This record gives sequence, C-alpha cells and structure tokens, in this order.
Amino acid sequence: MLQRETLHLVIVGHVDHGKSTLIGRLLFDSESLPPDKMEEIRRVSRDLGHDVEFAYVMDHLEEERKNEMTIDTAQAFFKTPKRDYVIIDAPGHKELMKNMVTGASQAEAAILVLDAEEGIREQTQRHAYFISLLGIGQVVVLVNKMDKTGFDRARFDALSVELGRFLKTIGITAMQFIPGSARKGDNIGKRSANMPWYTGPTMLEALDGFACLDVVSPEQLRLPVQDIYQMNGDAVIVGRVESGLLKQGQELIFLPSKQRARVKEIRVFLAEPKEAGPQECVGIVLTPPLKLDRGEVACPPSAPAPVVKRFRANVFWMTPKPCLLGETLVVRSATQEVPCKVAAIDQRMDTSSLTVLEPKAKELAETEVARITFEAQTPIVLEDCRRVPELGRIVLARGMDVVGGALVTELTD
Repeated sequence: MLQRETLHLVIVGHVDHGKSTLIGRLLFDSESLPPDKMEEIRRVSRDLGHDVEFAYVMDHLEEERKNEMTIDTAQAFFKTPKRDYVIIDAPGHKELMKNMVTGASQAEAAILVLDAEEGIREQTQRHAYFISLLGIGQVVVLVNKMDKTGFDRARFDALSVELGRFLKTIGITAMQFIPGSARKGDNIGKRSANMPWYTGPTMLEALDGFACLDVVSPEQLRLPVQDIYQMNGDAVIVGRVESGLLKQGQELIFLPSKQRARVKEIRVFLAEPKEAGPQECVGIVLTPPLKLDRGEVACPPSAPAPVVKRFRANVFWMTPKPCLLGETLVVRSATQEVPCKVAAIDQRMDTSSLTVLEPKAKELAETEVARITFEAQTPIVLEDCRRVPELGRIVLARGMDVVGGALVTELTD
C-alpha cells in the first residue's frame, strides 16, 4: 500500500486578517472537523456574543478566546482526496514572531492572507519576507474578507497587482491570487456565487496544486540521529528520515564522524519494514554496530552531505537583545546543536521597508534581517536550503532561548 503524501503548510499575514478563521474553514469544508468540535465552536461563539466563529478551531485556549488573539504557533490536520495536510497557524503580532519560526521552519508551502478592506500592512510585508527567508517557493495569496468590499472585482485586481509587485521584489512569485471570505466560505472549499467573475481555483484546489518536496531517492538520504537505545542486546539508532529513502541492506556513512555501516534492520512500532521514506520516524540496527552520538547524520557514501566549519545564512532576528558581531550562538539543525561565532554581519535590512540599513554591521536588532557568516566551533552537517530544506533551515539560540531563524545560502568550506 502506497503511503499518502503529506504536505506541511504555513499560514501567515497581518494580525486580524483572518488566518485562524481560514484554518477553521478549511477544516470544516474538507470535512476534517469532528462533530463535537463544531458544537464547541457554536457554544463558545454564542457565549461571547458572536456568530459562528471558525477561528476558535485554532484559538482553543481560554486566554486566547478572551483576548481574541492567537498567542502561539498551532497545528491542525486535514485531508483532501489527494493528500494529507499539516497546516500551521503562525501568530501575526509583532511580539510573537518568535513562535512563528518554530512552525514555519517545517513548511513546504505558504498561504499569505490579506484583508481586502485593510490592504497591505506592515506585517503583510514582514511575513512575506519571512516566507522568502525560509526559502518557501510555493505561495498562494488569499484576498480575504471580500464580503466587506461588496465582492468588488476592481479592489481585488488592484490589491493583486500591488502585492504581486512587492512579492517579486523579494523573490516570490505567487502561484495564485484568490478572492474569498473565510468567514462566509466564498472560494475556500466551494466556488462562490458572489464572484462569478473569478474563474480560478478554490483554496482547497490551489492547495492540491502544490508539490510535495520530499525527496525519495536513496541517493538523497539524510537521517539525523536523535538517540541510541539498547533493546534486546541491539543498539537501535533512532531518528527521522528528513529526505531520501532508507533501505534495508543500504550502506551508510555517518557525518561528521565518517563511520560506516550497513542497515541490518529497520524497525518501527510493531513492524520491520524493508524501507522508509521522508518524515518517517524509524529505528535502525547496524552491522557492524557503531558508537554514535546524537546529531550525527546518516547519508549514502556516494552522496554525502557537506560537513563545514564556515557558512553563510540569511538570519531573521526575533528578540529585543541584539545579535552582536563576534558573539557565539548555538545553531540548531535537525538534531545537531553546535556553537557558532558570528564572524560577519552583512547587509542588515529592515523587513518592513526592505531598505538596507547598513552594509557592514556590528549588531542586528529585533525584526531585522541580515546575511551572517558563521564560524562553527566543531564541524556541522548542513545543506543549501534550496537543495535539502530540512538541513538548510536552522534555529539560533542563546542558552535555552530561541533568538532567530535562518536559511543557509552558502557553504564556504
């Protein structure tokens, strides 16, 4: 039996432009919402004096309901006849950008939500740049709340041109602009009778048009080691296949240690499959057994991942205390955690205006973006984000605090 495709999707946009409402509507229109959840939505909406509010599918915490704001990245799951979806709701508030990187760093595609009445706002631009920063090339735009404009085609056309022009300046070409209303259901799961002038796909149809980016070739295997367990006398290497295809009998090289072994067994819960593909969590038994550490990355010897000590990345800074030239941050990539020095801060930019603030900087402030050259204390396994996104998207930390997200763009050694 073939495994169904799974696509990870992030939804971004300015605060109150309708991101959470869209997710609720997608779950409802795809018939992925349990009946008891629908009843809860009706009850909570009634208690707060609202009409049925699909945003409460995601804003399920009592604090969020009272404040009417999404305070954390949340995930929902739904499916169409074509594939399964993991859909990520990212907060729109400036002070909550830190939470956004946790979800968006796993996304293969994005929906940018724009309020048809309010138009392009500061966070519309910032979140769009964030999509570009993470290398998400598959983007669809929902021009939401068209009901508030009387389903005005001229307003939709003007916003599509304006936003489309801006997106191209940051390297994004939207695959589709869709006029709709998440609250009313126009052009989300069903075609809207209120906008007969629109002949493009509904949102669900547009999502099914996205491509899953998982690489399933054995030559592209990347399996970071999460842990090692002793089970019935066997050392079981546990991890998730980030890309490629793991096969029984396959020879592996573990980087950066360069140890080699063959896959004797692949183990999952209550089964011992002959192979495993992207996003599958597995245990493997090697012959001969190896002494490995968390963070090692298994690859085919014929196509190993790059092991570097110096690299460049586009960094989005997300905390009030600035990033300083010369400081050491912890770079997290898959299961790796490696201290890295900030060796250079180039082309510091404001993400709202996209203006270059400083070509050679000594620090990077909150919500700013820069190209940074890092020097790792020990070798680290990384990939160009355009080749293997799972090893090209990194998280930056100071101690236990996440302070930035980054996209690896150049491996210099």
